[in-house]
Amino acid sequence: MKIQLLLISFCCFTGSLGVQAQEKEDVRLSLSDTSRVDDKYREDQVYVGITYNILLNRPADVKQQNLSRGVQVGIIKDMPLNAARNVALGIGLGYGFNSYFHNLQMVRNEGGMEYGLIPEGTDYKRNKMDTHVLEVPIEFRWRTSTARSYKFWRVYAGVRLGYVFSNRYKFLGDETVRFSNSDIRKFQSGLQLSAGYNTWNFYVYYGLGKLFKDDIITTGGEVLEMRALKVGIIFYAL
Repeated sequence: MKIQLLLISFCCFTGSLGVQAQEKEDVRLSLSDTSRVDDKYREDQVYVGITYNILLNRPADVKQQNLSRGVQVGIIKDMPLNAARNVALGIGLGYGFNSYFHNLQMVRNEGGMEYGLIPEGTDYKRNKMDTHVLEVPIEFRWRTSTARSYKFWRVYAGVRLGYVFSNRYKFLGDETVRFSNSDIRKFQSGLQLSAGYNTWNFYVYYGLGKLFKDDIITTGGEVLEMRALKVGIIFYAL
């Protein structure tokens, strides 16, 4: 139910932004008709994205479950680098929420954290970890925009730096267990790429660092080296 509400809200929000973009398109065309073209325009300074999150380098027999998802919103300072203003640098600030559903159980005890597969036959509804991230995207931007049109092709590539300011692990079975896990790495980074035309754009993020701190060992003797791959769509607006 929550993901359905999230998707409905996302579609309503992007639809509203799409109407605003069309209105601005009309204004820009009107300006061009009267030869009063804004030759100092900037593009894509607000972004909203939704992703499917994939855990790479999972320990043996660790599987993802349900719909691991992510949402990101933020603003970007667009700084054109040439006279045509179709090449630019973008630096932003945003918020990201990520949820990962899997069958790796995390147990907190006096000796620290313990990681192992949920035993077969265990009746449970949910096992997941969530992260809330303060993000700084840095992009090199190429596009086919002009001062007269908001509809253009774009390819934006760069890095996304993140600080995990909050996280929560939750196991919902015969009893509910939830806690903040100090083993999750605070500082994260990854490569990102978005490309598309007009409203909808393909988005991919590849995590450069591990989600967990170094030398975290599972009960099966494997080092936790999981990192995130996120694939989805991203919407830009002024």
